Amino acid sequence: MSRRPRVLVLAQSLPYPPQCGVASRTFNVLKQLQEGYDVDLVAFSRVSHQRDRVARDAAWRALQAALTRVAEPTPIPNEHSALRKLCDHARSLVSGRAYTHYEYASRSFAQRLRAALRAGRPDLVHLDSLDVHRWLPELPRQVPIACTHHDIDPDLLRQRARRLNPVLRRYLLLQADRLERLTRALCPRFALNVMMSDVDARRLQTLAPGAPTVIVPNGTDTDFFQPSGQPPVPGRIVFVGPTYSHPNRDAVDFLLREIWPRIRAADRGASLQLIGGNAPADRARYRAEPGVTVLGQVPDIRPLLVEASCCVVPIRIGGGTRLKILDAWAMGKAVISTAIGCEGLEGVDGANILIRDRPDAMAEAVVQVLHDSRLRARLEDTGRRTATATYDWAVVGQQLRAAYDELLTPSRTLAAAAS
Repeated sequence: MSRRPRVLVLAQSLPYPPQCGVASRTFNVLKQLQEGYDVDLVAFSRVSHQRDRVARDAAWRALQAALTRVAEPTPIPNEHSALRKLCDHARSLVSGRAYTHYEYASRSFAQRLRAALRAGRPDLVHLDSLDVHRWLPELPRQVPIACTHHDIDPDLLRQRARRLNPVLRRYLLLQADRLERLTRALCPRFALNVMMSDVDARRLQTLAPGAPTVIVPNGTDTDFFQPSGQPPVPGRIVFVGPTYSHPNRDAVDFLLREIWPRIRAADRGASLQLIGGNAPADRARYRAEPGVTVLGQVPDIRPLLVEASCCVVPIRIGGGTRLKILDAWAMGKAVISTAIGCEGLEGVDGANILIRDRPDAMAEAVVQVLHDSRLRARLEDTGRRTATATYDWAVVGQQLRAAYDELLTPSRTLAAAAS
């Protein structure tokens, strides 16, 4: 009996609990990989995902129950030392390397990665982000490496830089240039670059001609997220996303400053719920807005989505694809989004989503959905069908395993010959 292929995963964040974009995708991808392979995870732990040792250990235990092996998570060093963070930025400026080369430098991580490699040679390495590129020299030669791109990082930094003061803008543009050089140098050498959408695949191939790509979209658990059949709360609008993520923070600012006053002027009974973690200062600012409730991180968003008449996604910065839209579709909820917010998804304006970029147009669309039950029902039904047919994690996982099986065919042949 031949052994199952071994996939070594290096991740920039510990993907548990799976309550936000990257963590949710990574956790579900790991579960899908485990269906066909023995998965060995070596990951960093972020404060925004696991705030302390207790939360980190709980996440570690949960992942150990789901995967073949999980190394002890490594806290990102500069999240626990302001001096270290300052030094990492300084070293990046002086050396010409991308900041992430220093951000993810850790003796503890090195020890855990080397222990995982001593335990057995992987048949394939899955990098969950280009962020962990500094560990490539540690990996065995002639083992195929696949790298996931949750978005196109140089593009994302340039979009973010436009909204910052001149000093920060210049620094972010410098980092964008360095990440672009890194992308151009490394991505053609990977066996595969796993992209969220064909839009991102084209962007990567423009940056790094010859880079092999496969599109494995984000997904949703259509068994976990299901329509409830209960009527929504009239006028209830929901935004899902932690505002420690800059695209989400910008979206909420845009929503509250330019869209929400127009909605409230048209419908005084409209209410907005913000779901996801926030900094204390942001939380206080959001709560000062009329009709806005700030719920923070919640253990289960489904009861809140059940009450929603619609979900808004006023994203202006980003790449990749939005899990918040996929989860809303799976729940049978009407979605109003900017073009960037739904970029890369199979969204058809007027069928499964309303796409509006101007604040007045988005406000008008939200009010229309709140008051037009036929339109809302059409968006809900078509969105649910899109989620089940195209974005269920079982469908997405099959696509990823098929792509990885092609990379693993030579090693599988050798293993069969040796057995």
